[in-house]
Amino acid sequence: MTNTSGTIGDPQAGSDTAPLRAKSGWIIALGVVYLIAGFIALGSVAMATVASVLIVGVMMIIAGVAEVFSAFQIKSWGKFLLWALLGVLYILAGFVTFQNPLLAAVLLTLILGAALVASGIMRIFLAFSMKRETPWIWVALSGVITLLLGLLILVRWPVSSLYILGLFLGIDLIIAGAGWIGIGFGLRRAR
Repeated sequence: MTNTSGTIGDPQAGSDTAPLRAKSGWIIALGVVYLIAGFIALGSVAMATVASVLIVGVMMIIAGVAEVFSAFQIKSWGKFLLWALLGVLYILAGFVTFQNPLLAAVLLTLILGAALVASGIMRIFLAFSMKRETPWIWVALSGVITLLLGLLILVRWPVSSLYILGLFLGIDLIIAGAGWIGIGFGLRRAR
């Protein structure tokens, strides 16, 4: 009987995943929690949008505090003031996000749409510059899809601000949940 993973012939080969295999049930449970959260987010995309904006606000405050602490590690006054100012701006932006999450959602959605348009255009240019290579059509296709998604967000902006971030959050949670479940069952099968 042959074993493609090589764990029978090499006792060290399977030892890296042994602790994870023992926790495969918890990994599957985590995936189920992600799936449930994703479906809840899709059930109320406006609330999921607000929740995602508040999470971004928390991350901005944490990043701002880290920037301010980092400023004290810098020796020159000019760089110290720049780092401290950037940190304070991050902290203020985080608190503004808590003050008006819908305005923050509008701005984040605008930035997201513009970034998708720019990314799509760059991928299309990249695809045509690599035309002789095999995967250029896939790069072009991903560029067109990204560009269209960005344009769709921008055409419906600011109305799209109420649901886009929550929709993306829900889809992301569902995909992550399916991934965790797949990993858990894969580890269980490897026992």
